[in-house]
Amino acid sequence: MKFRSSSLYFAAIIGATLIVSPVHAETRVTYKSAKSTSSYYQMAVQIAEAMKAGSNGDIIVTVEESQGSVQNVMEAKVRGGDYVFTTPPVLVMLAQGGKAMFEGKGDPKFDDIRALFPIPSLTMHFVMSNDSGVNDFAGMEGKTILLGKGSFGAKEGAKYLQLFGLEGKVKLADAELSNAVSALKNGQIDGFVTAGSFPAPNVIEAAASTGVTVLSLSDEQIAQTKRTRLDIPAGTYAGQDQDIVTTSLPVVAYTTKAMDNETAYALTKTYWQQKNSMGSSAAWWNGVDKGLMPNITGKIHPGAIRYYEEAGFTLAPEQK
Repeated sequence: MKFRSSSLYFAAIIGATLIVSPVHAETRVTYKSAKSTSSYYQMAVQIAEAMKAGSNGDIIVTVEESQGSVQNVMEAKVRGGDYVFTTPPVLVMLAQGGKAMFEGKGDPKFDDIRALFPIPSLTMHFVMSNDSGVNDFAGMEGKTILLGKGSFGAKEGAKYLQLFGLEGKVKLADAELSNAVSALKNGQIDGFVTAGSFPAPNVIEAAASTGVTVLSLSDEQIAQTKRTRLDIPAGTYAGQDQDIVTTSLPVVAYTTKAMDNETAYALTKTYWQQKNSMGSSAAWWNGVDKGLMPNITGKIHPGAIRYYEEAGFTLAPEQK
């Protein structure tokens, strides 16, 4: 009897200890981003660091390299509730409709994709040297332009030249975009086209070392491109005293309905709370604010919606 009483006593003590002791719940997430050489991979690493810092180590993000946004979306149908990935919203719409690159590859699980938060957009920059004297697209005629090869910016740049009546009227330099700034300095080209989050490192370098004009698009030209308008604030680049009106391809961090509400809430809340801190070390985060929320087409995860409602964000009915 004494042994039984002692056992009951110690069991009660252990039970009480388990009840009052704090439980450390660690959340692990996989973040599928982009190629390791891209700025979006750097952003993923910054997000991982911010999540760990902002949650006191409770949220651990593992960054995975990706070959592109299409791959990221395709994996959404086979990954679990710990999967976060980045892609332009338009690709989610195409996947859910089984269109374009997703034709014949549709899956009901694509309908379970849900948004968390916007990240810096792919922003078009048409960069002309001051020596070229070019201040608008018409002035590009007869000039030598570097588009690069294979990238979104190269394809989009070629599309804009066609839309604005410049196809065949500009000389296209046969070189990689990585050589753009040095080629501009040496006078081998008059300008280059690049797409990336702003401020773009190669544009910063060109503006500081050579002096450049980043061209603005008119409202009519923006309508022709069928892309999203984006204003780059005055002072972003050296010598830029006015806002630059250009186009962008929004990019968003997504997950699926398989992620529980508490994790989605914690990720979204920590992201926005750490954004200013990230912006102090990488300026492209300063281009992210509430104004990018309308770029999220489709549904937002209920856990993220909880944070947005608490924080006073305005959401469209179709996002809920």
